Formats: sequence, structure tokens, C-alpha cells
Amino acid sequence: MTAAQRPSDDPVIEYLRIGLLFDRLEEGFVDAFTGDPALRAEAQNAPRPDPAQLGARARALLERLPDGLPADRAEFVAAHLRALECSARKFAGEDVGFVDEVRAYFDVDIAPADPARYREAHGALAEALGVPGAMGERLRDEYQRYRRAGEIPTDLTEPLIAAFASSLRDRVRAEFPLPPSEVVEFDVVSDKPWSGFNYYLGDYRSNVAVNTDLPQHLSGLPGLIAHEAYPGHHTEHCRKEQGLVGTGQLEHTIFLVNTPQCLMAEGLADHALAAAMGPDWHEWAAEIYADFGLRFDAEKARAVSTATAGLLTVRQDAALMLHDRHDDADTVAAFLQQWLLVDPDRSRQMLRFFTSPLWRAYISTYVEGYRLLGDWLDDAPSDQRLARFGRLLDEPLTPQVLRTELAH
Repeated sequence: MTAAQRPSDDPVIEYLRIGLLFDRLEEGFVDAFTGDPALRAEAQNAPRPDPAQLGARARALLERLPDGLPADRAEFVAAHLRALECSARKFAGEDVGFVDEVRAYFDVDIAPADPARYREAHGALAEALGVPGAMGERLRDEYQRYRRAGEIPTDLTEPLIAAFASSLRDRVRAEFPLPPSEVVEFDVVSDKPWSGFNYYLGDYRSNVAVNTDLPQHLSGLPGLIAHEAYPGHHTEHCRKEQGLVGTGQLEHTIFLVNTPQCLMAEGLADHALAAAMGPDWHEWAAEIYADFGLRFDAEKARAVSTATAGLLTVRQDAALMLHDRHDDADTVAAFLQQWLLVDPDRSRQMLRFFTSPLWRAYISTYVEGYRLLGDWLDDAPSDQRLARFGRLLDEPLTPQVLRTELAH
């Protein structure tokens, strides 16, 4: 029996039907679907749904739960229905406050950070760059000089992607076995509001697009490959397709934008490089770069990375300025340039992401996902940290599950 032939009152199939219809409201809302093609065809051939009616359908299913589902599966579906119900209200034209929107989508509360933290981070960055005390324009110039020196030559981008992917794949497969047929294909693209994107195709296959509108950097490329492929998004999709979908948990055949899945996935992916290669990954990266005739100062890169970690919340603060305080784009761009020390082009690229109707709240998945999952990973003994990371790959965890475990 296919999923589409299951009884119409099956709560998981109803959840999939609701989720698939959101792609009719905004193409790209369904990030991945690996389930019954008949269900996708049903959604594609149906009339464009009325957002209010789709929201009512999500609320009705939410009220039915657990409806025969085990408690953990019911809560996973419920968390995602709450997010979809909020999206439906937004599509219907309801004015939902930005903080409430983020809470409904990702099950986290956000608030502006203290700018004093950013000044402290700038002080640490000046030390890392060897210009102690430098602030303002001088620090920006020094940081931009460091960044320019670390730009990867365009003709080496693709071979370096292949080299890092191969090395990470070998490491990941030794710790977290993947099906022999799994594969990632990388494409270099342009004119996108993101730096990289994983398109999971099902059957353990991914296409990863790397955006070259802005230069790739020596300090960033290893993390990008880990984030999108090994042991990030691709690895998570493969492990869950094999372990969860393979045991009948069909709610994991769909991956929806602006749901708790995204916060968990982005937090996982942002911790992926350190999980795979440890905190001294910079030395490993330096060896690969040396094979291509490139010098990568691992010690300096680590110091810079540690300093700039204090700027994690700048982008979320910018989104709050734009959507909660309703500051104009020029003010927000200037804020990004001031604290992230980026040039105007880079700040405008960030604003493209913040102003996209589909992605405007998504920055919180990186900020709050990184913090929540980091706290949860740090809560494990050091010799159990990698095994705990494996739980993120294999289990249907949600932000609330992590908070509950941290509280005990």
C-alpha cells in the first residue's frame, strides 16, 4: 500500500498532505520530499490552497493528536504543525510580530544582544590580527586585509571542494556508516542569497550548490563542505532516511522551511566540522591547502574564529532591527558593516536573505540553533561528545527535547 492509498484519517499522511500544499503557496517551502510520489502529484495537481483554510486544516490535525501515534512522534508532528499554522496565517495576510513568528517557526525566543559583547569581540579580534587596540575603520581595514589574503583563487575552488569532501567523507563514514550508494554532487552557482545549499534528492543522493557571487575563503570552505555534506545536511538526511523512514516514520520524508526541523538541522550543520575533525581542524585544513600550494595559518585562523564567535548574534539583531523595530535598510546595512566589519556589498547580500519572504526569519536557525545545540553537546562528557552528535544525525530531536534534557 502506498502512502497515498493509506486511510484518509492517518495523521502522518494528513501532515504530509498539508506540508506539500505549502509549496503551492511559496515554491521552495518544501525543501525536500522523499516520500510517495503520488502524494506530491496530488498536491501539485490540486487547486492552489486558500492559506486560511490550510491553517485551519493544520489546527484541526493538531487537535487530533496523538491520534494513535507514540508520544515522541506525536510531539514531533505537533511542533511542526504549530509552525505551519503560523506560516498559513502569514500567507493569509495576518500581521504576526517577528518575535512571535520566530517562536512559532523554530520554538525559540529571541531578543537583542548587548552591544558590549560586540565591542569585546572586536577587542579580541584586534589581538588575533596582531593589531591590539585597533577599533572602528582601522580594525575593519585590517580584518578586510586578512580576509582578502585568504580568498581562494577561482580556479582552485572546485578541486578544493572535492578534496575537502573526500577527506570528510572518509572520516564520517568511519564514525557514522552511510549506504554504499550515497553520493554528493557539487555545483558552483551564482546570484543566490546564500553561500551554500543542500538539495536532498532522496535515495541517499544530494546536490550541493556553492555560491561564488562572493569569494570563498580559506577559513570558511572546510566548514561549508562539512555543513552541507559531511557530516552535515547530507549525512543527516541519509541517516534519517535509512533509520527513521526505513522503520515507517514517514513524517521524516518531508523537510519544511520555517519549522523546528530547520533550527535543528542548521545547528547540527554548524557544529559538523568540529564534530568530525575536532577543535584542531585548522591543522588538517592547512595540510590539504598545502597540497594545492596555498598557505593557511592555522593558529591565526583559530584565534580569529574564536574572536568572531562573539559576533554570532549580529545578524539576528539586524533581522530584529529590520522586522521588529522597522528600521530602514540603510540603517541595518550600516549596523552589519559596523559590527561584522563587512563591506557594503557583503551587507547588501545579507539583506537579500533578510528581506526574502521565505527566508526572512531563517537567520535565527543559525544563531539559536548553534547556541542550543552547542550547549547540549557541551553537556556531554568530552569522550561522549561525538556519540551525542550522532544522536542529532539519527534521532527526531526537537528544541524542546534538548531543553528538557539540559534541565535534568
